[in-house]
Amino acid sequence: MTSNAGTEPRTDRSGPDRSASVRDAVSDSWSVRAAAGRRLAADAEVPEVAVVLRRLLLDAHDTFVTQETAEALLLRGDGPGLRLVLAALATADAETGDQIQCAIVNMCEQSQEDIEHLAELAAALVSDPDAGVREEARGLLGAGR
Repeated sequence: MTSNAGTEPRTDRSGPDRSASVRDAVSDSWSVRAAAGRRLAADAEVPEVAVVLRRLLLDAHDTFVTQETAEALLLRGDGPGLRLVLAALATADAETGDQIQCAIVNMCEQSQEDIEHLAELAAALVSDPDAGVREEARGLLGAGR
């Protein structure tokens, strides 16, 4: 997945920093929620953080929050990040789904290498326990990406 210096998510591993980011995830401000999504993406494998990230991916008030959170998760370039994105895509409304699809294109389809890496990650998710994730992973593979 294409990565540019300075655009990678910050690792937010410490307790107080993570707690502040979780609090920011429910802010009235779309920009604060988007920043929280970018920071929390580094800890996507933490169950409590994953719950917050799912909510941000399906943000009911601003699709910018959705796209920023999805891009940060995809920038990780790993299965846990893609899994959260695909789980959200499986349940998203049309507008939110479009933003998530844009994030996939922006982060995972900028080069042949990116496309091949996305296919590898998706192939690993076609047997995921979550039916929505399985279906979306199959969709990525079936789209010839």
